[in-house]
Amino acid sequence: MGDDQVADVAQCPGCSDLTEHEVLSRAAKGAGEDLLVRCVSCSNVHRISLRPPSSTSVRATLSDGADSFSALIESDADEEISKGDLFQFDDAHWQVTRIEIGDKMPVNSSEANKITSMWAIRKDACVVRLTLTEGEVSTPSSIECDPEKVFSCGTVMVLDGKKWRIRAIHTGAGRTLRGKRVAAEVRRMYLHSI
Repeated sequence: MGDDQVADVAQCPGCSDLTEHEVLSRAAKGAGEDLLVRCVSCSNVHRISLRPPSSTSVRATLSDGADSFSALIESDADEEISKGDLFQFDDAHWQVTRIEIGDKMPVNSSEANKITSMWAIRKDACVVRLTLTEGEVSTPSSIECDPEKVFSCGTVMVLDGKKWRIRAIHTGAGRTLRGKRVAAEVRRMYLHSI
């Protein structure tokens, strides 16, 4: 077969293999169609019903930095969704962090129609919390940036026209006065005015 040819392949009940089939007839049925096919390997003739997958709405809590909101995410009912999966919703990219089925039972993956709740965090942008210290006064603030942006202790940043030096970076593991971290790993950065 050449690169530009397409073969109709299906599971054959006669020889129990995934084989090429010849389409004998087609009949439209609702949003899909029924095919009468013959297996090229064993000549078994059988019907194949092709239907679009049913859809479902998955209840999700989407977190964008400190803000969270509820949403219904449309999915094929039989689609397998796993922790770590990325999806697009409302012009943003999100990553699944938790899936629950049944009575709040957490799982690593499930078909969409069995999911009772799902949580996801925004992955195309991340909010980095800041503590800006000027003399004896500390003020909380935040910036939105790419999750892969690298911040280094000692670096000078300009925020609202003022220069600030990154004094420390706090990750979930603790605070460091040296080194660098990507924004997605940063819980809070401490900056001093210069």
